[in-house]
Amino acid sequence: MVAEASKILTKRVIDDHTCIQQSFKLFVGSWNVGGIPPPHNFNLDHFLHTQDSMADIYVLGFQEIVPLNAGNILAAEHSNISIKWNSLIKAALNKRTPTEDAFHKTEAGESQRVYPLTTQSSIKPGAMDYKCIISKQMVGIYITIWARTEISQYISYPSASCVGCGILGRLGNKGSVSIRFCLHETSFCFVCSHLASGGKEGDERHRNADAANILSRTLFPPEPLQHLPRKILDHDRVIWLGDLNYRIQLPEETTRSLVKNKDWNLLLQSDQLCKNEIKLRAEMSKGHVFEEWNEGIIEFAPTYKYEQNTDEYYGSGHKGKVKRMRAPAWCDRIIWFGKGLKQIQYNRVESRLSDHRPVYGRFIAYVEVPTLPGI
Repeated sequence: MVAEASKILTKRVIDDHTCIQQSFKLFVGSWNVGGIPPPHNFNLDHFLHTQDSMADIYVLGFQEIVPLNAGNILAAEHSNISIKWNSLIKAALNKRTPTEDAFHKTEAGESQRVYPLTTQSSIKPGAMDYKCIISKQMVGIYITIWARTEISQYISYPSASCVGCGILGRLGNKGSVSIRFCLHETSFCFVCSHLASGGKEGDERHRNADAANILSRTLFPPEPLQHLPRKILDHDRVIWLGDLNYRIQLPEETTRSLVKNKDWNLLLQSDQLCKNEIKLRAEMSKGHVFEEWNEGIIEFAPTYKYEQNTDEYYGSGHKGKVKRMRAPAWCDRIIWFGKGLKQIQYNRVESRLSDHRPVYGRFIAYVEVPTLPGI
């Protein structure tokens, strides 16, 4: 039952009916996979931490699930690769073996929601069952949300909104895919983004502009007879995840030395996201981005950029200059806005699939649940 996986906290009245507050376990993960398709039977257990306490809801965001070349940029969705990722997620969460059927294209009208297969005979006895609530892709950005089957019936109004911020300020090589839904009486919004790249001084202004565009242009469709929020910050619980691409504003040699010594505190003092967050708070009246957003304490190594299939940062093994240097940076982040969320873990995952390391956050999300009359 739902009550077995959530904790009843308080009781109060909302819109003339009584609600109790329950807590649900939320897992949020982000991974820039560098345009590399996952091998068949690729094991996601480590990324999803299925060996640990399982969450009630999994929110998984990917960037560059396809190479960002001209052909892919002009095609918003590539169903084969997104279905392949979803099949592997299903296999990890439900302890199933991926089947070839999972890699077939979806039928017309199925581009927004990708439903998991229901091969009941392949479920291991006692395994928890998860259902895909909604998935959406824009070029390389892909977000998919899974919930335990027994709570999925209480999730309503799932919807997606895409904002392209790339070439010409509109194409989807950069931008966001946002998902909203309601769990009982509480609205959630998850923003999966890939912001402007570049390590030069001043490039952070392009990232700031992308984030501002995402906040202003994201608009969810109206629901008849429902007063649901349509803008990101109007939701009760908001989490932003992805390759935000903010860099460390120090000389490259200094950055590499501090990374080697694991001096995260000094490095984070020069992290662009932290600096710009403080700067932007002084411009609240102008409506700039990241004002009053929260981020957990970073106690892990920078997630970018690695040599392919190694644990060495790019350029660290070269005696001479490489063509395009990339100093280590915390490009991959998870931040949240407002109340009702408590982060209990923030860390990275060791995977050599791409030049980024995945990051994940575990949250307790507080949700208003209506009670039956007389209770």
